[in-house]
Amino acid sequence: MAAIFLGEALSIFAQLVASRQFGKVGGDLAMLLPMLLLISFGGMLLVFGYALGYMHLKNIWIIVAISVGAILVVEPTLTLLLFRDVPTAGSLIGLMFGAIGTLAALLL
Repeated sequence: MAAIFLGEALSIFAQLVASRQFGKVGGDLAMLLPMLLLISFGGMLLVFGYALGYMHLKNIWIIVAISVGAILVVEPTLTLLLFRDVPTAGSLIGLMFGAIGTLAALLL
């Protein structure tokens, strides 16, 4: 589970930082290379986490719920920290429904 959570966090961080830098500077593709390397490492952790998780739990849906749960926690947090932008009402409602769905998949 830690590999999935860390993999999601690194991937999301790379996406957000790349979009922020690319938007500020105006489109220099060379500056995206460090983020491509970071997201590649995050992807490796995700593949490793999914494989180990399925090997031990024998249920891919639990692994998917963990991955989506990590996204629901990490992405809004990093977005607030990096962009200092608050979500709109619709975005907040969508996040809440996503969290409810993830909890239902894990607990029911």
